[in-house]
Amino acid sequence: MVDSLIKLGQLAVCLALVLSVYAVVQAVLSVTGHAPARLRAARNVLYANVALVSFGCATLIWSFATLDFSVAYVAANGSSQLPMIYRLTAMWGAHEGSLMLWLWYLTVLSAIAAWLHFRDHPLSMPWVIATLAAVQFGFLAFIVFLSNPFLTMTPPLTEGQDLNPLLQDPGLVFHPPVLYLGYVGFAIPFAFALASLIRTQAGTEWVKVVRGWTLFAWTMLTSGILMGGFWAYYELGWGGYWGWDPVENASLMPWLTGTALLHSMMAQDKRGLFRTWNVFLVVTTFLLTLIGTFLVRSGVLTSVHAFAVDPGRGAYMLGFLTMVMLVGYGLILLRSERLSADALVESAWSRESAILGNNVLLLVAAATVFVGTLYPLFVEAVSGERLSVGAPYFNKVVVPLMLAVVFLLGIGPSIPWRRMNPHRFKTGFRIPAAALVLALAVTLAFGVRDVLTIVAILAVSFAAAATLADVVTGIRARQRTTGEPLWRAAARSILIGRQRYGGLIVHLGIALIGAGIIASGLFQTAITVSLKPGDSFELAGNVVTLRGVEDADGPGYSGRAAILSISRDGVPLTEMRPQKRFYRVRSMATTEIAIRSSLAGDLYMVAGDETAQGGIVIRGYWNPLVNWIWAGWFVVAFGALLSLSSVRRKRAPRAVSAAGIEGVPAE
Repeated sequence: MVDSLIKLGQLAVCLALVLSVYAVVQAVLSVTGHAPARLRAARNVLYANVALVSFGCATLIWSFATLDFSVAYVAANGSSQLPMIYRLTAMWGAHEGSLMLWLWYLTVLSAIAAWLHFRDHPLSMPWVIATLAAVQFGFLAFIVFLSNPFLTMTPPLTEGQDLNPLLQDPGLVFHPPVLYLGYVGFAIPFAFALASLIRTQAGTEWVKVVRGWTLFAWTMLTSGILMGGFWAYYELGWGGYWGWDPVENASLMPWLTGTALLHSMMAQDKRGLFRTWNVFLVVTTFLLTLIGTFLVRSGVLTSVHAFAVDPGRGAYMLGFLTMVMLVGYGLILLRSERLSADALVESAWSRESAILGNNVLLLVAAATVFVGTLYPLFVEAVSGERLSVGAPYFNKVVVPLMLAVVFLLGIGPSIPWRRMNPHRFKTGFRIPAAALVLALAVTLAFGVRDVLTIVAILAVSFAAAATLADVVTGIRARQRTTGEPLWRAAARSILIGRQRYGGLIVHLGIALIGAGIIASGLFQTAITVSLKPGDSFELAGNVVTLRGVEDADGPGYSGRAAILSISRDGVPLTEMRPQKRFYRVRSMATTEIAIRSSLAGDLYMVAGDETAQGGIVIRGYWNPLVNWIWAGWFVVAFGALLSLSSVRRKRAPRAVSAAGIEGVPAE
């Protein structure tokens, strides 16, 4: 019965592959033959594929839950000692299953997009559906022919090889699903952008449609990146959260271009500017999500995130990526004459000028990360020489660019469209300028002399002050006009201007994250000591004493824990128990970090090897303000959701235009 169930799951995915081809054909024929029934059939295929792929995923999850080791993927990534929560989430813990999660998101979002916009945008819908179905076909073919998670083996194993111990963590439950949702979310703007290019409709209509989708995808991608950083922070044991790992870079690149796209779309919506920029950014962002997939799943990278080593898979992904690139950029070149803007940037003292500068900086940063990540692969492919591009390169090149973006983050929302009087510009930024001067004085008073550190502190201080001043100015203006109490004026201002205030709250969150990154990255204190029971050391004013080492066994592993008591000024504060674990099935050792968090920072303890005298080696870190990073994420998420709540879908009139498809409402 179980074997037949997994075969049914495989059959469902194979049927979805066939139907995706049918949807592409029907969607295209609905345009050439003016046949609305064909378009409805193509839409219904998107709905059907949700059910088929969902069933395939369910059979795979069920196989993990029931420990069906006749399924090769389950045998390679499951075991009887694996807790149930990790059995259920192990589906996306390795190569084949992670692609199934990606595909499932793609089918769900495609169906939602078709359901939401089918009547509102009937002239674009054939090309939107055809594009989404074609992307589905690309992933379905990859899964069916190259990365099939439904393969079975005879005779079945009596025990599985277990899930990678680093993935046996709650981070597996949250990080990949949220990150993938951000990746796949950009497929919807990509489909609408291609539809606008094919129809030679380069106005603001498609931008209005995809603004909400882009904001949603960006929010999920931001959340996924920060969740991954938090997971790395408490799991890997090196005291940090971002190491410029190639696969970390793969998620950063679409985030940079997606951030540029969010700002650039405002200029096209308000002023008809940056049409070429926007279609280029949409295509590029989606391509970068595919490149991230290619980097992780082709095996060309050595990374804690990399899942597979298979040249065949890599060749397929490269071919698929090339096809998308040719179609996307080819259409931009073909329609270049129709992408000219309705207006021009009139002044350097304008919001559109700030957006343009923001876009340039973000694209240069993305290009820098792209080159630093892929150049070693290119050199190795050509000469066989192995190169490593690490943190020093990225810190020297990318960090200054991002600091300039942070400065613009404080300027852009506070200046009007078209032009601003330079004198008004100076008077409008008196408070942020005062904050900048105060930050400089405090920084120098604390003995900071590194230029990059000083600039970073000034950038974050300026952006935070400018954003707060902008929020306060808007609320006070309403209070003066209406005479409302301050709290009511604030609530009404935010409610009415959700898009604007949501964006400002996001900027505040980014400033908070920036402050946490600066403090924890530049002012971290680290120490490594070998302790015997009763020995102590001091770290950031805290006295850490080893009380002993004891067993700490758990499901699937044996462990040893260091018992550390923490005191300050002779007053006991807490006890910390960092562990070192050994997973028996995989024969792999891991560390479990102990963290004592506060608003001021984290006391971070890592257990090393035990010594002959009954002691243990301890690595301790003091990471000041690191929790501001995670707090900033919540602020960003709240602001993004507030802004997203302002997106409203407008119903198209039911009249039929001459240019429309017969029987379908016109756009």
